[in-house]
Amino acid sequence: MALTGRTALLAALGSLPVGILAPSWTGMLAVNAPLSLAILCDYAMAAPVRSLRFTRSGDTSVRLGDEAEVHLTVTNASRRRLRAQLRDAWPPSSWLPGTEQAASRTRLSVPPGERRRVSTRLRPTRRGDRHAERVTVRSFGPLGLAARQGNHHVPWAVRVLPPFTSRKHLPSRLARLRELDGRTSVLTRGEGTEFDSLREYVPGDDTRSIDWRATARQTTVAVRTWRPERDRHILIVLDTGRTSAGRVGDVPRLDAAMDATLLLTALASRAGDRVDLLAFDRGLRAQVQGRSAGDVLPAMVNALAPLEPQLVETDARALAATALARAPRRSLLVLLTGLDAAPIEEGLLPVLPQLTQRHTVLVASVADPHTARMAGGRGSVDGVYEAAAATQAQAQRSRTADQLRRHGVTVVDAVPDELAPALADAYLALKAAGRL
Repeated sequence: MALTGRTALLAALGSLPVGILAPSWTGMLAVNAPLSLAILCDYAMAAPVRSLRFTRSGDTSVRLGDEAEVHLTVTNASRRRLRAQLRDAWPPSSWLPGTEQAASRTRLSVPPGERRRVSTRLRPTRRGDRHAERVTVRSFGPLGLAARQGNHHVPWAVRVLPPFTSRKHLPSRLARLRELDGRTSVLTRGEGTEFDSLREYVPGDDTRSIDWRATARQTTVAVRTWRPERDRHILIVLDTGRTSAGRVGDVPRLDAAMDATLLLTALASRAGDRVDLLAFDRGLRAQVQGRSAGDVLPAMVNALAPLEPQLVETDARALAATALARAPRRSLLVLLTGLDAAPIEEGLLPVLPQLTQRHTVLVASVADPHTARMAGGRGSVDGVYEAAAATQAQAQRSRTADQLRRHGVTVVDAVPDELAPALADAYLALKAAGRL
């Protein structure tokens, strides 16, 4: 039995003459027979908690930063009216800080044999799956002096998806893609391009593109136009090892890499290319393979949602072997990893020839903008030392990138907000050069 604050007040007022003899609430009730009888009657008239029935409905997924709404239907199967306070408990990261108590608690009244729906609004602060915990119900009697309390487990899960903030860059990259596809007057040529059509020669065109047979059949000079090949294979490999756990600003490096992955996937699928995904450290954490252009982006988002960094060193040999097994033919291999000297020199460089021999390799890494700010700091002894340390770190990062470039690797090194558009630009540049 749970006593309410109203009961405590009545007990104190009614037991003042004997308060010295019975200093506890239990003692006060023991010497106040009418109040005790009222409490027992009120408790007996409270609707039972165990006989309540619950069902859930509502959102099963939400983007990080958006709001989800989950409905809880309460059915009162007893013969007594339910007067209750209900708490729908979820993990702390399901709410904005300081809003959990107001959002999870509800007062409701349900007549016998009827049902009511309670809505809970969630605003998660982290990616991943959020599972409902328990529903706690405190059922009060009609006088509000006593209450029954119990818990029910009503399962439900909401998957919190990556926010995909870089989608704002997609329209401008699609416009450039249309130029490469020959849908505008800007046309390209390279090893990986396909013949598209003929048009009239204009000054400045490459003379090697003149089609002499077509020219002989007409009165003007005809020029071949080209467009990038479609149906190329792109394998995106996310390094989920310890370097991806490092935070840059307010988010882990892995989250910035995910955002870049989603923009590249959206762009490449629009270009007619096939995109697959591997998330790997010492084992396979997630994969998306063989999806159509319309299904690949939702599949990517769903696969990335529960992914978390692992505090282990990435096994570069196993990563390379897995990538080669997933891409038996020539592909664009996009590796999102760190540019720290030790992991690259000891892990990636020894296996890099196996990858570059068969594939075009692009390495993308998240840079820390704080390092650049430190490198420009002056004015104090501490500032000079910080600037020296930052400059040394930048030089080491540049040397690592140069080592990769000497092996024929395209390197993209950008701060979190610029990584996704920079990676998309690198993809378009490789496509324009015919290297896919």
